[in-house]
Formats: sequence, structure tokens, C-alpha cells
Amino acid sequence: MKSASQLLAALLLAGTIPAAMAEPAIDRETLTRPLSGLSAGDTERFLRGRSLFRQSWVIAPARDGEVDGLGPLYNRLACISCHAKNGRGGAPSHPDERMQSMLVRLSVPGRTPREAPRPHPVYGDQLNEEGIPGVPGEGRMQIRWRTHTVRLADGTRVELREPRTKFVELAYGKLGPVLASLRVSPHVAGLGLLDAVPPSALEAMAGELRPDGIRGSVNRVVDRQTGATVVGRFGLKSNTPNLRQQIAGAFAGDMSITSDLFPDENCTPAQAACRHAPNGGQPELSTAQLDDITFYVAHLAPPPRRDETSPLVVRGAVAFAGFGCAACHRPNMRTGDNPQYPALAQREFAPYTDLLVHDMGTRLADSRPDHLAGGRQWRTAPLWGLGLLAAINEDVGFLHDGRARNFEEAILWHGGEAEKARQRYAAAPASLRRALIAFLHSL
Repeated sequence: MKSASQLLAALLLAGTIPAAMAEPAIDRETLTRPLSGLSAGDTERFLRGRSLFRQSWVIAPARDGEVDGLGPLYNRLACISCHAKNGRGGAPSHPDERMQSMLVRLSVPGRTPREAPRPHPVYGDQLNEEGIPGVPGEGRMQIRWRTHTVRLADGTRVELREPRTKFVELAYGKLGPVLASLRVSPHVAGLGLLDAVPPSALEAMAGELRPDGIRGSVNRVVDRQTGATVVGRFGLKSNTPNLRQQIAGAFAGDMSITSDLFPDENCTPAQAACRHAPNGGQPELSTAQLDDITFYVAHLAPPPRRDETSPLVVRGAVAFAGFGCAACHRPNMRTGDNPQYPALAQREFAPYTDLLVHDMGTRLADSRPDHLAGGRQWRTAPLWGLGLLAAINEDVGFLHDGRARNFEEAILWHGGEAEKARQRYAAAPASLRRALIAFLHSL
């Protein structure tokens, strides 16, 4: 039986990797377009969801009452604030710059009875920098960058940076012992396809034998709709089971907008002003609105490939397989039956992920467990769309905390199960490294 790397190389050279499902022009709107073939009714629903995704929420009470209930504590006013043009965020470049498209997860040692991280008793599970009038924002995270240089086998020097963080302007007292993790916002195109992959497929991949000591595993999390413990797939540690819950969680954590899945405001017992602030109704995001915005995100077309037949890109694809990258960044997946969203059923696509969590070594560890995912484990990031982001977003950072400013830096931060792949890249001649980078730009 061929390994994943051998299979990828064969498919790429044969030209049988599935093409993108839509082939729009490449511009700043590329990640905002729907899957092709939607009916008139589905297109209308897509547009309703898009409007909600772009809508700025306001403080309650508002006259129209449709999009009020922001806060009392929050990070941003709208989904689009962190996912500009549906793209990816970046990290502040200097300590005085505020986070625009990233956040800080918080917890304290220990876990809840359902294995979730235990929220900080005063600041909760996410640092909310902003507050409505009369409610102080919680504070902010200040980031300074420390750099060091690594030398590749041919003598090339590459500067890497890592964040050094400090909490400042805390409004509710000292944090004390806390586990904190920086998170940069990802792009959102193609998520409906990832949501439609059967859990059995993820479990099957977790059970596969792979080279280089790679051993991906599924995270298991609570589905808030059913109460069942199920396979996780979204979030940087696969700590969310499905797209609807991921979206509802972002509304709750980033804007403190309640929904049927997250009915409580993000106020802790120590935050009296927050607990007594007005709300926009119960829930503030109606079930119909949550359904519409979930439909919108689920039916965003995946990022289109470019330059697939370029000799340099083809060579880079073979290098991607040969270095061992494809053992985790799987080139192809298939969705299952999907009565809810028929347009997503039985489709092959190329996200370059396995949606599993892997040990990435101590250098990338946040030391913050999340359900069954440990402090060194991260979900394999989907690579599709990487080459589009620089043209779509002004400031893009890679890896979970945006420390990598380009693809090469991201590769050189890999460790743990990806250590051998990193070593092969570092030992390769410059021409082969350039080919690999060209391949990543084509995704």
C-alpha cells in the first residue's frame, strides 16, 4: 500500500487531485463567493447570512432590535472585523498596537467534568478588551517579539520571532496563575466542506499507520445541541464539533451575543456591572439568524488553485510529499451524505489537512490543554487558500499566534511529530525549497 506522501505525488503528477469547485477571478472578493449551482432560494439565504456576517452589532436597546445586544464585554463589533474579506488575521507588530484580528484564550489548571478547560474565575475563558458604557473592558495583552536566527544546511539564515506577552490595564484585579493562549483568526472559506466530512473518516485517519512517528488523534468535545460527546474538528485544537457551534461560540466569546447554544452573557460573578447591563433579548441571536449565518459560511466556495501545471509548482508538490508534509496535510477528503445541505454531499475537495491534533513540540506549545488535546497539540491547519491571503488581507500571520510572517518561517517552527519533515526542508537545496514555497502559494 502506498503511503500518503507517495499517493499525493502520484495524484499531483497525474493531475487527478480534485480541482476547486468554483473558478472565480482572483481578487479581494475571492473568499466571499458561494459554491456554484445554488438555487434562487439558497442564494437568498446565503445573502441573508452574508449580511449578518458583515453586520456591526450595537448596544441594547436599539430601535430596530434586530442586531442589538453587543457586550457587555466584547472584542469586536462584527464577524467581518476579525475575518476581513473572509480572510485571515495577523498579530500586532509592536507592544503599543492593539490586537485587531486575534484573541487570548484563558483558563486555570484543571478541567470541567466534561473535560473542557476551566475558565478563569474572574476573567472567564477569553480576554474581552472592550466594554459598553459603564462596563470596563477587561484589559489587554501586550506583545513583544523576540527574534533568533536559524541556519539552514546551505548556510541560509532565517530570522524567526516568538511572542513575549504581558497583561496590562487589567480592570478586575490580578490574574494570578493562568493559562493563556494567543489565537489568530483563520479564513473561513470552505468550512462547510470540512464540516461535512463524516466523523468515521476522521477516526479512520487517526487509526492509520504513518511514517516518522506521526500519530494524529481526534479530540472529543461536547455537542451543545445534543449534549453528546463527539469528534471535534474546528478550532485550533479541534475543540468544537461543528460549524454551527463554532459560529455561535464566536458570537458569544467575541461579541457576547447570546444564542440557543450559548444562552448566557460572558460575565463572571466578579463583574457586577457586566451582570446588570441591559441585553438584547433572550437569545440575542435568534435561531433563524444563526441558521442563516451558518448556511452562509457553510456554502462559501473553497479557495481556488492557481498555476497547478507550472513546472516549479509541480516540483514543489513532489517535494511537499517527499519531505513528509502530506502525512498530516492530507491533499484530499470527501464529504458524506448531507440531507441538511445537499450541495455539500459526496464532494471531493483538497483542503490539505486531516483535522486531527498532533504533537508539534515544545517550541509551539501553549501548555493549555483543551478537552483531550494537550498543551503541545494543535490541529493540522488547512493549507488551501494560503497563497491568496497576502492579496486579500493587509496583515497576515501564520501558525496559531501569527508569529510566522511567511511560509518558510512557519515550516521552520514545526517540531514534535513534524520534526523530520522540518529537518528535510532545512537540509534541502535552495531550489527545492523555492519550489515547495511556490507550491504553497498555488494552494
